[in-house]
Amino acid sequence: MKILLIGFGSIGKRHYEVLNSFEKVESIDLVTKQDIDNIITYKDLASIKDLNIYDCFVIASETVKHYDQLKYLCSKVDNKKILVEKPLYDKRYEELSYSNKVFTAYNLRFHPVFQELNKLLKDETVYSANIICGQYLPTWRPDQDYRQSYSADLSQGGGVLRDLSHEFDYASWLFGNIIKMDAINTKISDLEINSDDICTVIAVTDRKVIINVSIDYISKHPMRRLIIHTQDLTIEADVIKNSILVYDKESNVQNIELEAVDRNYTYSKMHASIINDTSKGLCGFDEGIKIVDIIENIEFREL
Repeated sequence: MKILLIGFGSIGKRHYEVLNSFEKVESIDLVTKQDIDNIITYKDLASIKDLNIYDCFVIASETVKHYDQLKYLCSKVDNKKILVEKPLYDKRYEELSYSNKVFTAYNLRFHPVFQELNKLLKDETVYSANIICGQYLPTWRPDQDYRQSYSADLSQGGGVLRDLSHEFDYASWLFGNIIKMDAINTKISDLEINSDDICTVIAVTDRKVIINVSIDYISKHPMRRLIIHTQDLTIEADVIKNSILVYDKESNVQNIELEAVDRNYTYSKMHASIINDTSKGLCGFDEGIKIVDIIENIEFREL
């Protein structure tokens, strides 16, 4: 399998590292303005004479470039696999006509906590879910000045709403499509950024599940947690600690301790699903578009 990786920032490098571990991957070429030794690189997509030599494409560039790059690929190749980093787009664009298999890189679906939650909730009547995720932006990428990151710049597709759109994807995956919502999405802190740093959403899904999602760049203690109430259970999940507590109506508690995984685990599982043609657990193009629509409906609802 020959792969073209578009974008070679921190996320692009992670994709490269993970893809390099698969025996089925023969080669990985790059589209980047960086000079990389011992790797075939192109400055842009237009400079590649024949895109059909590739079996799979990974778009890992800045969010604002995703649509144009995907549109270009879809005009040049057919029946290929294309993975687009989350979120799919920075905003809603005109619909694309394509014959390729397009996926959105919401890799958290493959995390052991969410895999276990999916099993636990299969036969449950879910009433509500409280979701909270946050981390202080200056500590996200210790080797980079946060003010120079794409997260800090709204024009590059930055902001907590897009950075942490994982929460909207797995909420939709676990609890159903959001059909009604209200939100506050704004810049509230003293961080030197022009993008949003806090977002709180209350919503209802088509399964009549009430969800509350709170995401931020300001939490000094990193967290990614869920509290889920069902007809019979209350479930408390901590994604960072890899743990799930399940309480029943008699206050009995089951402690589910999950395997520790490294930072590349979910990416590896996601790519394996694409490479092996299973598509199991992947976020498809249409699901990715729904998250873009959620973002557009929320964006910058002030206090």
